[in-house]
Amino acid sequence: MSVSVAVRARAGSVSLVVAGVLWGTGGLAGSLLSERAGLHPLAVAAYRLLLGGAFAVLFLWATGRLRALPRTRAAAVRLLLAGVLLGLFQACYFAAVSLTSVSIATMTTIGSVPVFVALATAVARRRAPRLPTVLSIAGALLGLVLLRWSPDGAGEGWETIAGLAFALVSGAGFATLTLVTRNPVEGLDPLRTTAFGCLLGGVALLPGALWFGAAVPLSADVLALAVYLGAVPTALAYAAYFRGLEHSHPVLAALSALLEPLTAAVLAAVLLDDRLGLAGWCGAALLVAAIGVSYWRPER
Repeated sequence: MSVSVAVRARAGSVSLVVAGVLWGTGGLAGSLLSERAGLHPLAVAAYRLLLGGAFAVLFLWATGRLRALPRTRAAAVRLLLAGVLLGLFQACYFAAVSLTSVSIATMTTIGSVPVFVALATAVARRRAPRLPTVLSIAGALLGLVLLRWSPDGAGEGWETIAGLAFALVSGAGFATLTLVTRNPVEGLDPLRTTAFGCLLGGVALLPGALWFGAAVPLSADVLALAVYLGAVPTALAYAAYFRGLEHSHPVLAALSALLEPLTAAVLAAVLLDDRLGLAGWCGAALLVAAIGVSYWRPER
């Protein structure tokens, strides 16, 4: 029995790592799509969720698993919650970007997720996190600051405060998604949750996307970027994340999400010649070490 549990835990850890890395490729794909199609970031987020959900639904239909979708109240509530939280996470993140900067919004949003999850878990279990978990979170946050810090483009006064508030709400939304979807619902596997959660989240963002303009030029490069963004860092990544959550502690899952900005920064440095600098590479190394400790000594 213990061997089976250990195997499932390792498989869950691999799924979380895959999700974090794939999300990181989505940042580059999304920025390229926004640039080449002339789309507002909110429109990119809406299309990302809609396409990701559509691809997942098509896969369910092709494999004959769409008919087995549960029609229970618990399943409907879970899918509605997943859609609302995905939409909230994306909308508040882009609001934070518009009021501060990409680096500050990313640091605050992604960095707050493991803190929110650890606090909520500690309150629910009436037990403080273990020391390795606290050190992992602290090291990961410091690494994220070193990796992403850039005050350029930040607003002043109320704009900065409002932007930070939106980023914290975004982080709280993703933390809630992590905690809520960890508990299984009969008949709802990770792929079904991904499919209909993304569709509902995309529909929630669509009015705002249409307001800012959502027309897409039908060129080959734009369509290829849109397909990749919907299929890989959305449908596949969220399915992997939800699957990893089934066999992993939520704090570990939240820390794994920090692989997204790490992957995005490394890809930008390698493919776009962005210079990380000494502080950036130190931050990347610290992030890897902190996440490694969280996998080595995970919460139970």
